[in-house]
Amino acid sequence: MKEFQIFLVYLILVNMIAFLLFGLDKRKAQMHRWRISEKALFIPAILGGSIGAILGMHLFHHKTKHWYFRFGLPLILALQLAVFFLLLYEKV
Repeated sequence: MKEFQIFLVYLILVNMIAFLLFGLDKRKAQMHRWRISEKALFIPAILGGSIGAILGMHLFHHKTKHWYFRFGLPLILALQLAVFFLLLYEKV
């Protein structure tokens, strides 16, 4: 059970980071300042923060016109959920 709690805290943190990165990059874009790379926006999503990235993308209206964000982030989430449920099914 302790491992699950650690994993849950990790997921919360990585999702918060992904969400905040989208907000920060949107702010920087509005101010015509140095931007966060698209790779850096995808990395937290791939590491488990896809929900936070999707929420940040939609809430901040950021990167919504880029097909690789519009379709890539939900695809990453779907793959993560599939792996999660496969691992959960194996433990039962």
